[in-house]
Amino acid sequence: MKRMDFYIGPCVLESMDLARMIAEKLVTDLEPFKNEIKLHFKGSFDKANRSSFTSYRGPGIDEGMKILSTINKEFGLPTITDFHLPDQAETVAKYVNVLQVPAFLCRQTDMIFAGAEACKKYDRELKVKKGQFLSPEETKNIVDKASHFLPKDKIILTERGSSFGYNNLVVDMASFQIMKSFGVRTVHDATHCVQRPGGLGTATGGKREQILVLARAAVAAGADGVFMECHPNPEKALSDSATALPLDQVKGIVEKLLKIRRAVEE
Repeated sequence: MKRMDFYIGPCVLESMDLARMIAEKLVTDLEPFKNEIKLHFKGSFDKANRSSFTSYRGPGIDEGMKILSTINKEFGLPTITDFHLPDQAETVAKYVNVLQVPAFLCRQTDMIFAGAEACKKYDRELKVKKGQFLSPEETKNIVDKASHFLPKDKIILTERGSSFGYNNLVVDMASFQIMKSFGVRTVHDATHCVQRPGGLGTATGGKREQILVLARAAVAAGADGVFMECHPNPEKALSDSATALPLDQVKGIVEKLLKIRRAVEE
């Protein structure tokens, strides 16, 4: 059975010490599943789409690359982060294993091209989040753009929910099958699909209690991987505190999801 991709870590990189602590806990807790999963450490160096301009955005690209490089070297973990401008792609690709295009930017051809070119140059992977406004069928255009530079096994599409009225998202579980039909891997964003965008006025709310419910369904529907954010103290997280998982719950959730994966692939 092919190993399942997991992308886990804090929403935003807060400090080197916190990143190290989270990485060490993840490596230790998920050691029993090392033959079934490929664990990536995730963390954003800049959250360019915060609801309020006064919210913490991150340490910036230079410090962010330093933190992610350290995690990769000290813990042997591949890393993933998002970039927000085409001219950031090459800098990020020098240090990070997976480049992520945010959902709001998934139709920006310059973003896809820059990310794909940088990934080709440094032998990285490109992960694109399907926008809340996009149907799964339309993601074929994303794949066509990225595959102009990259083989499809280096391209990953992510389902993070679709807008349903105001301040609410829903996940169409059929999207995994549809997106996989384009020859790429698919990932379920367990954190952001339970958000309530702008639900708190100057911040995004969420329904943390629904993370496992939807993640189970996504794995059963054929998702090749799961993306989820965690924090040792979610209430004090500097970004997306309403949907961050408590760090000590990650092991149990991964274990439950792997049981479903085994059953589906029997």
